[in-house]
Parts: sequence; C-alpha cells; structure tokens
Amino acid sequence: MRHSTRRVTAAGALAVTGALVLAACSGGSADPDASGGAEAPDDLTPVTLQLQWLPQGQFAGYFAAADQGFFEEEGLDVEIIPSGGDIVPQDALANGDVDYAIAWVPKVLGSIEAGANVTEIAQIFQRSGTLQVSWADAGIESVADFEGKKIGSWGFGNEWEIFAAMAEEGLDASTVEIITQDFNMNAFLQGDIDAAQAMTYNEYAQLLESANPDTGELYTPEDFSVISYEDTAGAMLQDAIWADTARLADDAEYQETTVKFLKAVIKGWVYAAENPEEAAEITIAAGSGWGASHELWMVNETNKLIWPSQGGIGVIDEAAWDKTVAGALAAVNETGAHLITEEPPATAWTNEYIEQALDELADAGLDLTGESFAPIEVALAEGGQ
Repeated sequence: MRHSTRRVTAAGALAVTGALVLAACSGGSADPDASGGAEAPDDLTPVTLQLQWLPQGQFAGYFAAADQGFFEEEGLDVEIIPSGGDIVPQDALANGDVDYAIAWVPKVLGSIEAGANVTEIAQIFQRSGTLQVSWADAGIESVADFEGKKIGSWGFGNEWEIFAAMAEEGLDASTVEIITQDFNMNAFLQGDIDAAQAMTYNEYAQLLESANPDTGELYTPEDFSVISYEDTAGAMLQDAIWADTARLADDAEYQETTVKFLKAVIKGWVYAAENPEEAAEITIAAGSGWGASHELWMVNETNKLIWPSQGGIGVIDEAAWDKTVAGALAAVNETGAHLITEEPPATAWTNEYIEQALDELADAGLDLTGESFAPIEVALAEGGQ
C-alpha cells in the first residue's frame, strides 16, 4: 500500500515544522537530522524545499509528489518546509538553509537586486491568480477606478502587481490609499476597504462561502466586481521554483538532483491535474487547515493557473518573464519606492533543467502540456466545509 504510506510520511514530515522553521530562521542546517526529522535512507538524497506559505492546495503538486512516492522514485528524500509568513523563501535559499524554494517572481527580483544569488529553474504558475474584488455597485470596474479609493493589499511583496497596473494606467500611487489587509476578507466584508486583494484559489472562495447577512444565502459572483490582474499590464509571474545559482554553476551533484527533483514535481502536478479530489485530500492530510470544499476549490483553481502549459509544465516563457521585469521596473509604490531599478542578471532564470526533466519524461505517457486538462466544477459549502 505504497500510496497510503506516502501520505503518512508527508504528514509526519510536517509534524516537525516548528523545528524546521526555527532552523531556517536561525540559519541552521537544512539537514533533516539537525532539525529533528528522521534520517534519510542511505540510498536517497536528502532535499529540502521551502514553501511560500502554509500547506494548502496551492502546493498540491509537491505534496502529491511526496504522497505518491514520486520523489522516492527519483532517489530523493524531500522535506517540505511550510512558512506562515515568517520565512522569506528566497532568503532561506540564498542563506543556504534549504535546497530549493517556491516564491513569486517579482518578490525574488527585489531580493536578487539586493544581493540574493538565486536562479529560477521552473515557472509552475503560467498566469497570475491575483484579483481585486469590490462590491458590484461600488463603481470599481478597472484599475483606473482606484483613484481616491481604499485598496486592500497584504503587502510582503504581494502589492507589486497593483502598483505595476496603476503605473500602466498613469495613476499616481499617492492618490490611492493602500490599506494593509489580513490574509482574509474580513476587512472587505466589514466595509473597511473598497476593494480587497484576493487570490482566485483562496480569498475569492472565502467570499463565495460566506453568507449574506441580509438574505442568509451564500454570496454569488454577481455580488462582486472582479478585476483580474492577468488581464492587465500589471500581471506578473507567480509561483516558481528557485535554486542556488552558485551550486548550479559548480556542483554537478546538485545539477543532477535538480533534474530529478523537477521530474518528481512534474509528476506531482500532473497527478493533481488528473486527480483533484485525491490531491485535495493529500494536502489536508499534509496539514492544511481548510475545509474539504475550500481545499478542493483551491486545487482546482491552482490547476487552472498551471494548465495548459503550452511549452511544457515549468518552462519559463521569455515574453512573460520580460513582462514581469518591465512591470517590476515600472512599479512605484505610494512612497515613491521602486521594486527594482535595473534589469536582473542573465543568471536570474534558466530553462536548462526543466527542459532536461521534460525530455526525460517524454516517453512516460504523461500529459506534460495539459492538452487534455479540464477543470472540474466545485460547489463551495458555507465556511468552506
């Protein structure tokens, strides 16, 4: 019963999250033994992966790769390390605390300009999942309507799509009141902000699983006006896999491990696309705190951001990269600060390893482009249960 065994293993790995987080924050060793995890079998290479956030469907492919034994098939023993916002993934990677990290491209561009020596090796999300949501009667139909409004953002680098889109509109950021919102929709529902930041796979679902106090019924999409940043010039590449630049250049074993790691990740995301219900169950078993319907919604919406991947899952589209860089250069926040001030170095990204991984999987019978992908219909229950 390999699959059920892998599920227990994934959940067990997260039981030591506290020790792993402390190790990453303090610059401690990423070795599983040093952080309280079990010793890796002698024939498996230990690998650490730093997530951008807590266990949830956004990362279903990585948990599926662990649960289904895909990492093990590639000779890897992978520790998946969550973050609750107290760890900056690219910093953990640059500091040598982990082997790979998941982070949004614009956030890492800022870190690279600040000195982080990291390289993108796979672009998992092919499109932006960021929304700005207002009430249907609020008169906020486009980014140009932000002027004079209270616009919610989580900060922590999540705000740069907003500023890039505003820059394209010629909208002075100082004319917009940016309100720091929690990672929920409470401030919006309470009327404290005019338009809330939301991800298609999370906060937007939180609205649709909330009851309208006037009717007692769940809100519907018709109750809201939704601006998708994917439809604006501010769209930026999001969840990507990052590796250590120096190790990619000088460490042959790390290069080989990188290809093996990406092969397992590819198989994990293909599994999540073809088995969204099972993938949602895996992420719940791995430690997600979301209810069943919310988790399934999250996996389904995340799949939509990944598939189809015309060039193959994980391949970095140069035009999309250039658009992200252009947006990052143009973005100016309300204090006049820029995200970046110069083009990133050529080492900021490479398709070498993801293309090798795809080539090695070409005869495995997998749909590597999502040509056959079709999302499912998910019915949200109140509270996401």
